Amino acid sequence: MQDSDTDLIYSQAHKQVKNFTFDAQVVEVFPDMISRSVPGYNTIIDTIGRLSQHFVQENSNVYDLGCSLGAATLSMRKGITAKSCKIIGVDNSSDMVKRCKMHVDAFKGNTPVTILEGNIQDIKIENASMVVLNFTLQFIEKSQRQALLNTIAKGLNPGGLLVLSEKISSDDHVIDDVLIDLHHSFKKDNGYSELEVAQKRSALEKVMLTDSLELHKERLSQAGFGHASLWFQCFNFTSLIAIK
Repeated sequence: MQDSDTDLIYSQAHKQVKNFTFDAQVVEVFPDMISRSVPGYNTIIDTIGRLSQHFVQENSNVYDLGCSLGAATLSMRKGITAKSCKIIGVDNSSDMVKRCKMHVDAFKGNTPVTILEGNIQDIKIENASMVVLNFTLQFIEKSQRQALLNTIAKGLNPGGLLVLSEKISSDDHVIDDVLIDLHHSFKKDNGYSELEVAQKRSALEKVMLTDSLELHKERLSQAGFGHASLWFQCFNFTSLIAIK
């Protein structure tokens, strides 16, 4: 497996900051980028694996929707003890899919993995015991988010689990400003400059549209999940579990 390069994408001033995309340039630095940008990311990935030990059922499917380089997929593959399961990872970035397949092939496991290139809204969810949306829903059009959650809930078996990790915004603007400032300080402590933080924020502002925690819970309830709870939060980064 190829090591990640250091994220220097926004270290020099851009005449025009383009909308963020998961292209080949981002793929090369993605592990470094996400570890320095998302507080608690490794804890979330590790916990996804732990949850797979408890929730993945025999003879069922497991989905990693927006799998990027396969961190959650590999964590689940390591954690799954149930027999005759398979993991299906999906991402719409051809560059991500190509590298993800390399990562998956580099780590052997008992559970077979298939990595697909495509839009997660077009994937049929069926006979699922666990589905992961790890910082993925925030890149889906807001008008399509409820329908996606409905599809996931419909395709989950009774007792099946959804892990939903998202950057959130707060309806309380004072709190929102505090959480944003804490996140920016976190990034600066990890070596990002003021210029990098500002340009990355500009690149994301039109493609990553966040929701409040309350709205996420409302959507999960409407989709038919009988149980949903926040299990992790650090600043404005969260992860929820929802059980059908």
